Amino acid sequence: MTDRPRRILLADDHALVRRGVRMILDSEPDLHVVAEVGDGAEAVAVAQKVPVDLAVLDIAMPRMTGLQAARELSRIRPDLRILILTMYDNDQYFFEALRAGACGYVLKSVADRDLVEACRAAMRDEPFLYPGVESTLIRQYLDRTEEGRALPERAITDREEQILKLVAEGHSSKEIGDMLVISVKTVERHRANLLQKLGLRDRVALTRYAIRTGLIEP
Repeated sequence: MTDRPRRILLADDHALVRRGVRMILDSEPDLHVVAEVGDGAEAVAVAQKVPVDLAVLDIAMPRMTGLQAARELSRIRPDLRILILTMYDNDQYFFEALRAGACGYVLKSVADRDLVEACRAAMRDEPFLYPGVESTLIRQYLDRTEEGRALPERAITDREEQILKLVAEGHSSKEIGDMLVISVKTVERHRANLLQKLGLRDRVALTRYAIRTGLIEP
């Protein structure tokens, strides 16, 4: 390990949470928050400009979730370590985090206890999971791989997830098309596919689904 403090990018849409997490991390001599942002899209943009060693990402954020950002960061910055810091204690998000390239999963409720060690483990290129999760989630993961079974499939594609999130946030098809640089017709086609795949009827139902799956917060 170098003498230089590890440079951390912190992404969470709640300023109070960011402040608390920053206090925890900056109190350690080997860790230093060099950038903080309020959504996943900003995290991706900043990580391409600011030298950072580790990204700590919340899951539910505007524009782009932490999991979406993790997938993109894993693609463009394969050297960057990624931790998911979340309020969601369930296997769906855990498996999604692994698939997205995260090396650790920390619950906000115990961040004061676990986050520092999770950051250090990440920089040693070691996995970190909150205590208690190993007995269930890791066993499920190993059982699946040993038996040659795939991890649980995602119901929708990355692009459909992007569009679902933006629809649920109240953006029009034209606004979504402008943001993603695709045509309105393409947006509408993806939205129709989402309704069909998920067995939903309208924007309200899509929004409820997005809240339930952590894409947006109520």
